[in-house]
Amino acid sequence: MNHKLIAAAIVAGAGTLMCSANTDALRFNPEAFTQGALTMPDGQEVTFKAYEGIYYVRNVEDSTYQTLNIYVPDKLATGRVPVFLRTYVGGYAASTAKSPSPADATGRALKEGYVVCIPGSRGSNSTVTRDGRTVYTGMAPNGLLDLKAAIRYLRYNDALIPGDSELIFTDGTSAGGAMSSLLGATGNSADYDKYLKKMGAADARDDVFAAICYCPITDLNHADMEYEWLYGCTNRGVRNLSDAQIAISDELAAECPAYINSLGLTAKDGSAITAENYKEYLKGFLLESAHKALQEGCEISDTIGFTFYQDKSGPMGGGRGPMMRPDGNRRPPVGDGRQAPSFGPGNAPRFNKTSDFVTGLDLDKYLSYVATMTPLKTPPAFDQMGVLIDTPSPENNVFGNEKGEPANFTDFSLRHRLDNPKASLDKEMVQRIAIMNPMNYIGTEKSTVAPNWYIRHGAKDRDTSFLVPVNLATKLMNSGKNVDFALPWNRPHSGDYNLDDLFSWIKTTLQ
Repeated sequence: MNHKLIAAAIVAGAGTLMCSANTDALRFNPEAFTQGALTMPDGQEVTFKAYEGIYYVRNVEDSTYQTLNIYVPDKLATGRVPVFLRTYVGGYAASTAKSPSPADATGRALKEGYVVCIPGSRGSNSTVTRDGRTVYTGMAPNGLLDLKAAIRYLRYNDALIPGDSELIFTDGTSAGGAMSSLLGATGNSADYDKYLKKMGAADARDDVFAAICYCPITDLNHADMEYEWLYGCTNRGVRNLSDAQIAISDELAAECPAYINSLGLTAKDGSAITAENYKEYLKGFLLESAHKALQEGCEISDTIGFTFYQDKSGPMGGGRGPMMRPDGNRRPPVGDGRQAPSFGPGNAPRFNKTSDFVTGLDLDKYLSYVATMTPLKTPPAFDQMGVLIDTPSPENNVFGNEKGEPANFTDFSLRHRLDNPKASLDKEMVQRIAIMNPMNYIGTEKSTVAPNWYIRHGAKDRDTSFLVPVNLATKLMNSGKNVDFALPWNRPHSGDYNLDDLFSWIKTTLQ
């Protein structure tokens, strides 16, 4: 017997009288919906009930963004029904509560019979007028707090909203991927309680069942050093940096090994991952990506750093014979892999160098290839304001203040900006940075970390260093979480792709 559905039916049966008499601003009204429909790419129509413009905090500061929408398919999945929460945050800017789309995971989730929640949230460009002046409302961590409040709303109304709030899947791309990683890593942490209480968030838990993170732009206070440590090999030539930029790049890169070593990461065999062997570890994921792509029929040039098994019996004799798959079948020329082949479950390199098609990788040459596809960011990549250029990055803006004044968020950039080797961030900024980094919570007892993770970062995505998603995935795996991680071949900075793979993975977590 489903007691949750019975409770919802009783409340719904009470009708308008009960809703109008209810003074709880956060109580969901099951009767306040409109009917909607989506036509999916395959022509199938998905119909649903739409509950829109719902405030998820009692003390609304910014009515433009602090709302959420809930969509309930008319044909719910059987058994326990997941709640798919999609954030459209990008560039750490504000995002309104949007409608589901047949072109991304929200439409697919409705088709699968899942409840979809799309919350809005404040960001670096959100403002309100207060006492005749413009006040910026989205400085960190406000955007994250809004999303946590939305999750609390779902849990608070679990008996009224179809779907199981114990099965919340968060999904986001880029800065939204970072938000998804934070939601997955910081569940129920006391670090956010004072903020959420002030906002009038529901008194409920905010941990989630699974976090789906596409190219997460996170670990911001270490991202600059990770970027330069990896891409420093391209500084002259491909990247064509000036002498002043190279000096900054070299300084940042020099700080990265200590950070890598401080993470205490281990490979699947239990061996330590350090700055000395890290690039070999990273190469394993790229080799796996290329091998998988070749198995699925993609073309890979032999000029970008990869080496392949060669069939010496081919028409070219003992030289470069025709590229062959491990099973001996010729690889069909079906394109360059820009559609990014699918990736099934798999958390670490599994290739066999003695028999499989891809046998090695010159990492520096491959990184140069990535840099030619999309120009790299100049150093510092994220905390750039005042270091060689005055223009703030989106991250500088989100760590700014109510006046809209951007701010540095690393000691490195602050010192270089002020030309003061002793300059350091103030206590408030240090705290704000700490609660915006999921790496500070994984493997600790400070939060309830989601048990399931799906992390993707394109193999030619240069918006942040490969170290960021690799470190995130590895630390989660080391903490015993169920992690499906891959660097999909030739995929640029993007999200919600290969939805068959994503929803197949979701189903495995529900078993």
